[in-house]
Amino acid sequence: MLWTIGGGDVVKSVSKVRNTPVTEALYQQMEHAGWEGFHFLDLIFPLFLFLVGVLLPFSIGRRVEQGADRKTLYVHIAKRTLVLILLGLVDYGLLRFDWDQMRWSTVLGRIGICYFFAALMVIHTGWRTQALVGTSILLLFWAALMFIPVPGYGPGVRTPEGCLTTYLDQLLIPGKLGLGLYDRQGILSTFTAFSTTLLGVLTGHWLRTRWSPRQKTMGLLVAGLVSLIFGHLWGRFFFISRNIWTSSFVVYAGGWSLLLLALFYWIVDVKGYRKWAFFLIVIGMNSVTIWVGQRCIDFSYTAAYVFDGLLRYSGAVKPVLAAFSVLTVKWLFLYFLHRHRIYLKA
Repeated sequence: MLWTIGGGDVVKSVSKVRNTPVTEALYQQMEHAGWEGFHFLDLIFPLFLFLVGVLLPFSIGRRVEQGADRKTLYVHIAKRTLVLILLGLVDYGLLRFDWDQMRWSTVLGRIGICYFFAALMVIHTGWRTQALVGTSILLLFWAALMFIPVPGYGPGVRTPEGCLTTYLDQLLIPGKLGLGLYDRQGILSTFTAFSTTLLGVLTGHWLRTRWSPRQKTMGLLVAGLVSLIFGHLWGRFFFISRNIWTSSFVVYAGGWSLLLLALFYWIVDVKGYRKWAFFLIVIGMNSVTIWVGQRCIDFSYTAAYVFDGLLRYSGAVKPVLAAFSVLTVKWLFLYFLHRHRIYLKA
């Protein structure tokens, strides 16, 4: 969430002050890679879905073990799912009533769908079934793109125009597609995004085992490295793409997610270094609030008003300070909510 609410803009603004190969490379990492490839920004969404999955064995799974009423769990899961889907649609213009020109496939909607089915699987299945389903989806996605013919193009076409994902998005998704030709939150890619969530669920099961924290960290580290290598190798034959969430992308992004979780688990849970994370906790505790709120509230206007004097005399570093001032205002807004224990959740 730090990167999506302005952290990325701060990094990108550095290249406007001093354009070097390093700052230009950092700028590129804060942009999506496009149809094929992988940049840092492409990790944000799969990491979020991965963490949604990690939490499910702790939240839903623990309640099942404690004998919670299934009906109560179903209502809780359905309510959260519907709220996420509705918020996503409102965020994309539902209340403008211009539905023919509206984008119906949303980020929050995909999170809600993946959460819904992953939560049900945690209730009704064990980790072996979850692993089998996640793996099967990845293989079926690969097989579908390679062997199902697209009208006018044939099978195995992996260009934006002739890919099966584009054909299905244009056929089944109403309104406006996010990228014109196709949508990042498309039909088929929602299935592979669900596999990303299931990888998180499996990781959550691992963290709930009786192994020592050091052994859990090592397990995360090994799994992350194996996934990263395998995803990279698979990507040489079946391209890595955030835009259509390819199977190789799931494995590759999953590797980075596992490695990052291993790092933060080691720092926070094993070594006990927690105070430094307060800045991030404030953001994370109201992630849905700031995701939707930054589209409704003009934080840039407020930042320009509050920091006008500083910005007018900042000289060459004005782009960095301007981007940082927006991030600061957003964080102070979230800190106010945190200080008053106001948490808006789905």
